[in-house]
Amino acid sequence: MWFVALFTGAKSFVDNPIIGSPALNCAGLHVWRLKMAHALTGWRRRRLARFIPQDLREHFDRNGFVVVRNVLPEEDFRRLREAILHTELECRSQQQGDTITRRVPVGPELQRGIPELGRLLGSRSWRDLMAYAASTRSRPFYYIQTIVGGVAEGPEDPQVQLHSDTFHPSLKAWLFLTDVEEDGRPLTYVAGSHRLSQDRIAWEQRKSIEVLRGNDRLSQRGSFRIRPGELGDLGLPQPTQLCVPANTLVIADTCGFHARARSHRETVRVELWAYCRRNPFLPWIGSAALNRSSWPDRRAACVHKLVDWLDGRGLRKQHWQPAGRRRPIDP
Repeated sequence: MWFVALFTGAKSFVDNPIIGSPALNCAGLHVWRLKMAHALTGWRRRRLARFIPQDLREHFDRNGFVVVRNVLPEEDFRRLREAILHTELECRSQQQGDTITRRVPVGPELQRGIPELGRLLGSRSWRDLMAYAASTRSRPFYYIQTIVGGVAEGPEDPQVQLHSDTFHPSLKAWLFLTDVEEDGRPLTYVAGSHRLSQDRIAWEQRKSIEVLRGNDRLSQRGSFRIRPGELGDLGLPQPTQLCVPANTLVIADTCGFHARARSHRETVRVELWAYCRRNPFLPWIGSAALNRSSWPDRRAACVHKLVDWLDGRGLRKQHWQPAGRRRPIDP
C-alpha cells in the first residue's frame, strides 16, 4: 500500500516510509512525483482552457490566483448573504492556535432552501472556473466557512505561516460574504509560486531530504512551510494581501505559497469555501454529467460521518467536532 500511494495524492513524509525516505528523495523520488503531477495538471488544464475568459486564464496561469469582483448582481448577493449569515445551521468546528474555524457542508437541502446559492453553484461560468483551476470536472466540496481569529487560548495560528498545501496543483476558492479588511486576517498569496521553476524544484528536493530531521509537524505531513526571507532565493515576490469587499471570488492553486495574514485584533470572516484535491496522476478531466446527481453535494457530510466512525474505533482522529446550530455570522 505504501508503494501504491506513490501514484495518489498521498503527501505525508512521516506516515509513508517510501515517500519520506531521504535516500529515495535524494535520488529524485519527490521531484519525480512533483514534475509528473504538474505535467498532468497542465495537460488537463489545456483541455479546459477554452471554456473560461482569456484574461482570467492568463491571470491565473501567471499568478496562481484570480480575483473576480461583483460575482452576483447586487440584489441577488444581498439575498444570498442575508439567508446564509442569519440562518442557524448545524456546524462543526476546529481550533488551530488562537483561531477557530467553523464549517457547514453545502448539501442539496441547503441549496434548495437558498435558491440563489443553488443557481450560483450550478451556473456554467462558475463550474468552468472551478474546473480549470482544479484541472478536473469533478465537483468541489463546498462549505459555509466562518473563521474567527484571535479568540482562543493557544499558540499562534499555524495558517499564518506561508505554506504550500501539497506537492501537486489543487483548488481552493473563497466567495467572501463579508468584507475582508487589511487587519481582518486576509488571504495572502505569493504570485507565481505555483509554477515549477528550477529554483523551486531544487528547494522541494532539499525539503524532501531534510524534513524528517526537524520538528515541523505540518511540513512533515507534506505541507511545506517557507520563510518570507527565502522567497527571494526562489525568484519570488513577497506575498500579495487580498483585501477585498464582499461579493468577491478568489480562486487559488494552493500548491503555491499562501497564508492567512496576522492581525492585532479579534476578527470574523465568513465565506462560501470550495475545495478540490483529486488524485493528480489521473490523466482524464472527468465528466460534468457525473455531477448532476445529488451525490457530489452529499460527500462532505458523508466524509464527516465516516471519520466519526473511524474515530470511534481508534483508526483515525476526527478533528472537526460538532458545534451545534449556529449562525455563520456568530462570533
